[in-house]
Amino acid sequence: MTLRDELTLTKHWIVQHHPHEAGDPLLRVENVSLWYDGHPALQDVSFELQAGEHLAVVGPNGAGKSTLMKIIAGVLKPTRGDVHVYGHAPGGHICIAYVPQRNAVDWNFPVTVKDVVMMGRVGKIGFFRSPRRTDWQRVRQALETVGIQALAERPIYALSGGQQQRMFLARALAQEAELILMDEPLSGLDLPAQEELLALLPTLQQNNIALLFALHDLNLARQHFSKILLLNRQLIAIGEPDEVLKPSNLRRAYGGHLHIVSDEGRWLGLSDTCCSEGEG
Repeated sequence: MTLRDELTLTKHWIVQHHPHEAGDPLLRVENVSLWYDGHPALQDVSFELQAGEHLAVVGPNGAGKSTLMKIIAGVLKPTRGDVHVYGHAPGGHICIAYVPQRNAVDWNFPVTVKDVVMMGRVGKIGFFRSPRRTDWQRVRQALETVGIQALAERPIYALSGGQQQRMFLARALAQEAELILMDEPLSGLDLPAQEELLALLPTLQQNNIALLFALHDLNLARQHFSKILLLNRQLIAIGEPDEVLKPSNLRRAYGGHLHIVSDEGRWLGLSDTCCSEGEG
C-alpha cells in the first residue's frame, strides 16, 4: 500500500462514518476465509477483541497474518465470513489505523514526517479542508508521545526503520484511532529499535487503544503481550501465552520447522526455518 493508496482509503472513510453499536465488541471476526486462485490464505478464522486489548498475532511465514490485517482494515474483502468493528463493516470506521509492512510503502513519496502524521487527521477535518491549529497540536502531541518530535520536518526517505514505524504510530495517535493494526513492525529493525517501539505499547494500553500486532518472534510475543493468537491459515489457538505456546499447538502451526525447548517450565520456540513464500 502506497501513501497515495492510503489517501484514497481515507477519502472513503470520510464518505461514511459508522456509529458504534453499544454492547458490541470493538472487533468481531466471524468465520473469515479468503481464497487465492483456489488456495486458502485463511480458513474460518473467528475471534473478538475488546477496547484496550492487545493481541499478538504469530505464526510461520505464509500463515495469513498480513491477509488477516488487510481484511480487518477493509483493504481486502473475505471470500466468506464477516468482520465487524463496533457492529459495522470496517470500511466506514476512521477509528481503525493500519500500519502496513515497511516494504509495502513508497518511501520516495515527497512528504515530511509531520505531513504523514497529519494524514491521520484527514478523516476528522475533511479531505479538502486545511488543518486547524488544534489539528497541528494533535500532530505535535503524537510526535512527542513516540519520541520523534525533532524529526517533524525530515523527509520520510531519510528515516531509519525504527523511526519509520514510530512515525506511523504517531499518525495513528493523531487519528485518534481506537484500533491499531501493525503488520510485522519489528521486521528488519535492530534490537534497540525493536525495544524502543515495544516500549510504547503500555502508553497505548493506558489510552484504551486496542492493538493487533503481527510478529514472528514467539519469545517477544510472550514477553510483551498477555494474549496471543497462533495462526497458520486456520486459528490454532488464542488466549494467554502459556496456554497458546504449548508444544502441541506449536507443532500444529509450524510442523517440524520450529525447535522447541523448555526454559524453567516455559516452552520456547528458537528457530522458525519455515520460510515459505507468500505473505506472513
